Amino acid sequence: MGCTQKEIEQHKKEMMAIQDSMDVLNGKWKMAIISSICIYNERRFSDILNDVVGISNKMLSKELKDLELNKLINRTVLDTHPITVKYKLTKHGKTLKTIINNLTEWGKQHRKEIIGK
Repeated sequence: MGCTQKEIEQHKKEMMAIQDSMDVLNGKWKMAIISSICIYNERRFSDILNDVVGISNKMLSKELKDLELNKLINRTVLDTHPITVKYKLTKHGKTLKTIINNLTEWGKQHRKEIIGK
């Protein structure tokens, strides 16, 4: 049985939404960065750098700027010496918490399925 034209158009919209999501969250580091901020509610640059194993200063800076452009995080510069920069999820960014929790659970199940741990 084939799909109706209306169903085909709906599927195309859903695929476009998935692609849009992947474009924003794509890459090796973004979900780990978001997760770090999500777990602690607010993180300094150096905290995120310690949380996300293997990321460089330059890459973290680039990814944070990208997440800020996509309105997922807010960057606050505090008037301290040395300057302190803190990051928090925006209201829009907080909508990713459920996705992060679901990915965490799926990852645990997948690890158990693959390696039995």
